[in-house]
Amino acid sequence: MKNSEEHRGTLSMSKLILIGAGGHSKVVQDIVATNKELQLYAIVDEKYEQTVEKNGVIYANTSYIKQLDYESYDFCIAIGNNAIRKKVYEELDIPLSRYKSLIHPRTVISNSAKIGNGTVIMPGVVINADTEVQHHCIINTNAVVEHDNRISDYVHISPNATLSGVVTVGEGTHVGAGATIIQVKSIGKWCTVGAGAVVVRDFGDNQTVVGVPAKEMKK
Repeated sequence: MKNSEEHRGTLSMSKLILIGAGGHSKVVQDIVATNKELQLYAIVDEKYEQTVEKNGVIYANTSYIKQLDYESYDFCIAIGNNAIRKKVYEELDIPLSRYKSLIHPRTVISNSAKIGNGTVIMPGVVINADTEVQHHCIINTNAVVEHDNRISDYVHISPNATLSGVVTVGEGTHVGAGATIIQVKSIGKWCTVGAGAVVVRDFGDNQTVVGVPAKEMKK
């Protein structure tokens, strides 16, 4: 875990391999294109049956990376689904240190914030003082993550969501577009916060919450 400025520095002269070639990968590729010191070396996905090269980028099956010397490349899992992102990381024998955070230049990130490996931060995001975003997260377009938040691994904060100060979000949780979590509240692991919901109390693990104020959906 490094602070935001250190993470920006780690991207220099990187041969980057993206794992995943779906819609989320397209947006991640746009972030890569904003950094002239990043080389998009390859995109791997199970849908590719053959290895081909187009415009200097290799497109190959995920098995392609097993033949590589991991120390010579950087990686990022460009898959939007939180559970699949975790599964891919656990199945691949790539050290966490080889996963690099990808941060769009049009962000505001406090120097005291910490950003984990493999995390992707989209344009317009604000992350304020002493917040910690852990590994393989997605902080999506125009999301606001206020001071002293704790965002666990594999979390997805959707576009225009707002997390007020001292919020805790558990592993794998998805905070929907435009949702708001007020200050000093906690969301457990593998939850879903519906789009536009307003969370005004704590929720435990594996809950789906919707509405204003947010309430657990009946199963």
